[in-house]
Amino acid sequence: MTVEWLSAVERLRRERRPGVLVTLTSVRGHSPREAGAKMVVGVGATWGSIGGGNLEATAVARARVMLDESTVAPEQISLSLNDKAPAEHGQQCCGGEVQVLLEPLAVVPAVAIFGIGHVGLELARILARHDLELHLVDSRADQLGHDRLGVLDDSTARVHVHHAPVPELVLGQVPHGTHVLVMTHDHAEDAALCDGALRCQHLGSIGLIGSSAKWSRFRQRLAAEGHSEADLARIQTPIGLADLTGKDPATIALSVAADLVRVVESERSQVAR
Repeated sequence: MTVEWLSAVERLRRERRPGVLVTLTSVRGHSPREAGAKMVVGVGATWGSIGGGNLEATAVARARVMLDESTVAPEQISLSLNDKAPAEHGQQCCGGEVQVLLEPLAVVPAVAIFGIGHVGLELARILARHDLELHLVDSRADQLGHDRLGVLDDSTARVHVHHAPVPELVLGQVPHGTHVLVMTHDHAEDAALCDGALRCQHLGSIGLIGSSAKWSRFRQRLAAEGHSEADLARIQTPIGLADLTGKDPATIALSVAADLVRVVESERSQVAR
């Protein structure tokens, strides 16, 4: 059923799990399903069907290999439906030939912006145009009202809004691999977030906005809290492109977004290899 495979794609995205979308793209002769039939293959489950038997088993087996190898490029395979299919996969004697397209469904990157002030809002507006899980966190409820965040209503990203009087608690709620950007209105809040982020091993990159003097103070405080040099090296500061030096919020946001997109693209290329 169409609803089944669509629901599966949505579920995998929501749970940040990879999968492969399998589509019967063309049929010559006879086949148990018509062109356009779809199914989704996950690591331990499948949803939908493209016809069962050897046809489906072969497609599922290839999809599982793609998942094991973290393949990012789609593949197309041709299969003949005849009585020479391996018995363990179930023979099909339709006599037709089909083309099957296998499209990897990658895990969507996640980003959490802590502090939705002038720069944070501009950054959210830029990142919302990308295919992301975007978490917006602030201890001030008025910064998260629809009068400000309404500009994100038509975003490509899936936006999650967190009003958190203790923002560091949200660090434990964001998905594995989330890239964290710390840019709140309060240095004490920033410091607490840095401390909390370093205690979370499930996060991706950690970026802190601010000057070298601010980082020097934070570094001493974090070291006193027991964080090692290796821990402190997880925090990138300053953030953004070094050669883009404008100070207005839109320019800073553009700089930070460009640097972050570069990090995300680098991660994707490493997975592809």
